[in-house]
Amino acid sequence: MNHSRMRSFLQIAGPGLLIAATGVGAGDLAGGAFAGSKLGTAVLWAVLAGAFLKYVVTEGLARWQLATGETLLEGAIHRLGVPVQILFLGYLLVWSYWVGSALISACGVAGTAFFPALNPQFGKIIFGVLHSLAGLALVWRGNYDRFERVMSVGVGLMFTAVIVTALRVMPQDFSFLKGLIPSVPVYVNSAGSNQGPVWTLALMGGVGGTLTVLSYGYWIREKGRSTESDLKTCRLDLLFAYGVTALFGMAMVVIASQTDLDKQASARLVVVLADRLGETLGASGRLVFLVGAWAAIFSSLLGVWQAVPYLFADFWRLSRNQKNRSDIVNVHSKPYRLYLLALTFIPMVGLGYKFVAAQKAYAVLGSLVIPSLAVLLLVLNGRKAWVGAQRNRPLTTVVLVAIVLLFLYIGGPSLLAVFK
Repeated sequence: MNHSRMRSFLQIAGPGLLIAATGVGAGDLAGGAFAGSKLGTAVLWAVLAGAFLKYVVTEGLARWQLATGETLLEGAIHRLGVPVQILFLGYLLVWSYWVGSALISACGVAGTAFFPALNPQFGKIIFGVLHSLAGLALVWRGNYDRFERVMSVGVGLMFTAVIVTALRVMPQDFSFLKGLIPSVPVYVNSAGSNQGPVWTLALMGGVGGTLTVLSYGYWIREKGRSTESDLKTCRLDLLFAYGVTALFGMAMVVIASQTDLDKQASARLVVVLADRLGETLGASGRLVFLVGAWAAIFSSLLGVWQAVPYLFADFWRLSRNQKNRSDIVNVHSKPYRLYLLALTFIPMVGLGYKFVAAQKAYAVLGSLVIPSLAVLLLVLNGRKAWVGAQRNRPLTTVVLVAIVLLFLYIGGPSLLAVFK
């Protein structure tokens, strides 16, 4: 693809590409690998459902912003008041710590995989710190256009490597396609607790990002999309984003379902998966998968490092009743850069935790985001006085209600016992 075609492609699909790159990372790799190895391809439907639900929610976010000129966070705070501010800040801080810990740990594990002779725990710390600092440097010194180009390379690497691997190991009789029929499999852990529902929920909730979907609003501003006439472009953009996300997630489940992972593999699940693939596909197959896995994890870290400070900067502006919206996307502002520094360094403490613990906390916390946003969109996009012609259509309302009910049905009873 030449330079002019790349620019044209990014003009349409750029923000969606960032959604795909940021959302597809440690959660999809580890979650998909765990689901595939323990639950098999019976949870393929959860990947598709997760991608579809994220599309509906993100499209609703875009409709709100293009109709009102406000970010979803701005609309929630202005119309729902102080309780939303308190809940959002508390959640943002907790989520940032755990997602940062999970991504830094995952980058450390992926980096160590390229140097098998290195002590795994020592390597995880060293490479985790180096990746976090690299993310800081790229975001601190870069601009949006450069960030978009870097992320497009990451998406290309991760998608190509994982899809190629899946095509090489998938069953030739296509029996795995039965997993597109919804069912919640049983998986009993060593404590005797059925973890099938909660891991199905975590897979569904983690596919395509969680809190980072809010960043889509800031990215479309960077592309100059500000009126309702831009909604068609956003929809095409998001179809691309979640199509890539669904294919990647399903490929991970298929790959892991064809690989024997023992019970001790969870701490280094992606690395052990690569080693098992190497036994059947050879050293080149192992390397291809590892490159794709590393690209997915690091691009996710880079996306979070760039995107989440937007949310804090927006919150800071709103809490101080500032009306200048240019502060939202100013990556040189003090609120943005202070949060970027905090996101880079504070979660490094999590390198002392087992990777599976950080990943589970990240996945479960992330699964709370989409039903919460669904409720918010039912309220904000449900009033014609606020959004005019962009009010939720009946089918959209049904889907948003279904998101909330599905979360309660599958995950509600299990969340209390998730850390057992």
